[in-house]
Amino acid sequence: MEKYDHKYGAEQIQVLEGLEAVRKRPGMYIGSTSTRGLHHLVYEIVDNGVDEALAGYCTEINVIIEEGNVICVTDNGRGIPVEVHPKTHISTAETVYTVLHAGGKFGGDSGYKVSGGLHGVGASVVNALSTWAEVTIKRDGGLYQMSFEKGKTVKKLERIGDAEGTGTKVRFLADDTIFESLNYEYEVLEKRFREIAFLTKGLKITIEDQREETPKKAEFCYEGGLISFVEYLNKNKEKLHKTPIYIEKDGEVPVEIAIQYTSSYSENIYTFTNNINTIEGGTHLEGFKRALTKVMNDYARSHNILKEKDNNLQGEDIREGITAVVSVKVKEPQFEGQTKTKLGNSEVTGVVQSMVNEALSTFLEENPSVAKAILDKCISASRAREAARKARELVRKKSSLETSTLPGKLADCSSKNADECEVYIVEGDSAGGSAKQGRDRKFQAILPLWGKMLNVEKARADKIYGNDKLNPVIVAIGAGIGAEFDITKIRYGKVIIMADADVDGAHIRTLLLTFFFRYMRPLIENGNVYLAQPPLYKLSKKGMEDRYCYTDEDLEKAYKELEEKGITRDSLSLQRYKGLGEMNPEQLWDTTMNPETRILIKVTMDDAIKADEIFTLLMGDEVEPRREFIQQNAKYVKNLDI
Repeated sequence: MEKYDHKYGAEQIQVLEGLEAVRKRPGMYIGSTSTRGLHHLVYEIVDNGVDEALAGYCTEINVIIEEGNVICVTDNGRGIPVEVHPKTHISTAETVYTVLHAGGKFGGDSGYKVSGGLHGVGASVVNALSTWAEVTIKRDGGLYQMSFEKGKTVKKLERIGDAEGTGTKVRFLADDTIFESLNYEYEVLEKRFREIAFLTKGLKITIEDQREETPKKAEFCYEGGLISFVEYLNKNKEKLHKTPIYIEKDGEVPVEIAIQYTSSYSENIYTFTNNINTIEGGTHLEGFKRALTKVMNDYARSHNILKEKDNNLQGEDIREGITAVVSVKVKEPQFEGQTKTKLGNSEVTGVVQSMVNEALSTFLEENPSVAKAILDKCISASRAREAARKARELVRKKSSLETSTLPGKLADCSSKNADECEVYIVEGDSAGGSAKQGRDRKFQAILPLWGKMLNVEKARADKIYGNDKLNPVIVAIGAGIGAEFDITKIRYGKVIIMADADVDGAHIRTLLLTFFFRYMRPLIENGNVYLAQPPLYKLSKKGMEDRYCYTDEDLEKAYKELEEKGITRDSLSLQRYKGLGEMNPEQLWDTTMNPETRILIKVTMDDAIKADEIFTLLMGDEVEPRREFIQQNAKYVKNLDI
């Protein structure tokens, strides 16, 4: 990787303000003190190594989760400067770890061209929120070390020997008086480091978990960069062209893009700024979409694929089945949006748009067979969109759900306040009947469904509007689907899937969740989707109040508690519920619908890439990856209905 030729010494480390209030208000700096905030500490230290890699000086980062949840991060970058800082009059390394906003990432004469660690708060915040931290530096032929406790220096930087090479090693133990848990999730860290390796071509990142008897270890290094990233995202999908389209351009705003079309019906575009996942998109996404739409239409017109009488293809037609990763490097990025993950730099739109216009046009001209395959799919998507529009208009013309010819009927609630209303999507007519009788009619609506519904992973939107299983769901929720979905129009604050605790019930839940993820994703992102948890068992005995158990562990615990009261197992009657229909309305209310006693699981989506991968794997056309998944995970199945 080309090195960024710039000084990196004491004078490049600028001090903006002292370290204050981090321990009192950690959420201001790392988002939360939950598991998410805990993992953020690791990201902050790793990002310092990544910034060195982006500058061309680091090729390897190693992360170890040691016993006791101690984190050790080592990189072979230049090493933090060790000389005395001219403003703080202490070592530059100690300044970086004890002064907020002290870093090499500010202003035009900074030590970095671009940086993911934008605010210079990473090292000092991690230090402040750790019970202890130890930093070892190799630089200028020497080996240096310093240590801290809760952000305060307990051992100043000193040279402890000679060393070859350069780099920084940081070991720290997060403070258990601040964080809810110190238990790092290996899979969460692994996923993030794989992503970083894709985005930083040639950088090798290893992660090792030493907490178990058999350590887990993974190594990531992708010379293909974003090409490898897109290939990974599409590994379980049927591709329209074997090799991803790759676009790269250096300059004031370096841009890197990889594109590959698949036979699927969903679009997956992931955007990054300085390796930060901009999940809300922004100006780089806007520039990419504009250019993609223009280039495809221009090519189709110039090669007579679109006739003079034909309308232009719309953006959604052109993006059907696309998988793309757009990565930009911006010197001073401006983020906006609710989660501060939307790029706002207006100049980036034109840079990306111009680059894609030129590079993609050239690619299509040089690869006519790929261009034809993509445009055939785009035109097919356009026809399906028109069919979906007509089907949608038919649905809109129906005056109400009750007057439409639907197989299931919605028993609505009396309240019209969406914040307090909830709809139970119930499997089976029998369970639906019990739910209707047992519910609180003021705020609980019931929508019974039966039979297997459409797998939307294998169908376009025009098939969905005509589907007698999904149509009631679309109309009941009332906010449209796909690009037209409007979260402000939902009729129910809680959409609750209530299915039997068996294989069929699990399948129905998966089909509905696939539908929500592909066509009503804001419903999941906004936290409106829930899974009801009906009990698996009922323990009963004459003269004793019935005891409901939701898991095998609950059942064993109930047996032990009752035995302590002198009630033997043999004297108890055990019922294993095979379906919701086995419960009468009172039982269904007490166990599954009463807000005071029920258990609901909120469906969340922290990782859209992983969610897309799972839905593609489980519900897509490719059989072999699904077979492998079943073979690898069959041993973990606890309850299997034969």
